[in-house]
Amino acid sequence: MGSDIWQTSAVELAASVARGEVTAAEVVESHLDRIAAVNPRLNAVTGLLADRARAAAGETDRRRAAGEPLGPLAGVPFTVKDNIHVAGMPTTQGVPEFQGLVAEADSPPVERLCAAGAIPLARTNMPDMGMRGVHTRSGLHGDTVNPWDPARSPGGTSGGDAVAVASGMAPLGLANDWEGSNRIPAAFCGVVGVRPSYGRYASDNRLAGREPQLSSLLFPVDGPLTRTVADARAVHQVLAGADPRDPRTVPVPPTLPLLDGPVRVGVVADPGGLGVHPDVRAAVELAAGALADAGYVVEEVELPRLEEALDAYGRLVMTDYSLTWPMVRTLMPEDGCRFLEMSMERTPPVGLEGYVKLIGTRLGVQRAWTAFQETYPLVLGPVFTEPAIEPGLEARGPEELDRVWRAQRLCSVATFLGLPAVAVPTGVVAGLPQGVQLIGRAYREDLCLDAAAAVEARRGTFTPLDPRD
Repeated sequence: MGSDIWQTSAVELAASVARGEVTAAEVVESHLDRIAAVNPRLNAVTGLLADRARAAAGETDRRRAAGEPLGPLAGVPFTVKDNIHVAGMPTTQGVPEFQGLVAEADSPPVERLCAAGAIPLARTNMPDMGMRGVHTRSGLHGDTVNPWDPARSPGGTSGGDAVAVASGMAPLGLANDWEGSNRIPAAFCGVVGVRPSYGRYASDNRLAGREPQLSSLLFPVDGPLTRTVADARAVHQVLAGADPRDPRTVPVPPTLPLLDGPVRVGVVADPGGLGVHPDVRAAVELAAGALADAGYVVEEVELPRLEEALDAYGRLVMTDYSLTWPMVRTLMPEDGCRFLEMSMERTPPVGLEGYVKLIGTRLGVQRAWTAFQETYPLVLGPVFTEPAIEPGLEARGPEELDRVWRAQRLCSVATFLGLPAVAVPTGVVAGLPQGVQLIGRAYREDLCLDAAAAVEARRGTFTPLDPRD
């Protein structure tokens, strides 16, 4: 395999390790070398797990030499976002005050990946507490740079993992998605991002053992960033399933029976008619054409109760934020405080009665979408209705904040409803990657991945790449 090890996909790496064409030790060293070469320019990796990675690689190579069975991801390095626990490492969430919060054990998805033979390699950057906006900038580690164009944001809050995967520092990143926190970096960096259904993958991202508020229970989910859909599918097979450490998880198989007849896809290039950049619209049209060519029935649709969903989602989240704001504001840098203050002014928190009504509103919107998805099991649309934006745009003023909230509206709806979604690239326009997302029925990540694979087969992949000036 030689010097191109770091360019190889996760599935191909695991197969090569299993066949003895390359050792896990060589795989780890290749990616450590790649981190040393490009991370100083990109600032995606914030800490190495080199000793643990080398020890795990040695054990993988010993098992193979002894003829012992290997896991499906044996020898595959992965990065871990800095709000997911890794044993013996601090979970800083990008906040200087959290540097002493050392995790006692791996979180469930890290443990499952390791059980499948994957090897944790590095920690990655994220915005302070994941609350600073859609750009990856932290008070502890600074800005992560988009490898396509340093004048554009890599997205957030999982920008560190997306940049690491896009630039070849690892074939796989373990991150999470709240309001597009996984999907937006995937789109801005030209990689694949998976947001699983609520309760699909086990997680435990408690901070100092404290149970989260309602929004943090319902909306954020851990999920992978990869360079290929096949890699994302392999990780999905590993992470899906019930786990006693997370009572939210459900015992649903990772792949369910095929639907009768061709799958119908509802296409919405401009959700709610609020505007979409021509390059983004073109990406949706390219993906729609790819799916039609693959045998899907593709039809333009209007989404049910969209504005109601966005309003309810915003008020739920901002009400929860307001309850912790007196503490959070002491930990956030100035631009982070400005972003949250403007967000709460834009979508004011509600009282107890209103909060309870919003929970009922969520169920009503879920009911409408369940009926809608009986006809359209998949929805195709933009991840973000603009190409990658400038770093920190959302904190500059109310108009810029509103622009960003509008641009991510389809991400917000999928989050509010707990639905699965896969972001997949469609091409490169004016030097920047473009992509779309496919939103599925609850627990039908397999349908999303199948459709994403059809898009990828016709549009190609565009990473890894060397950082560009």
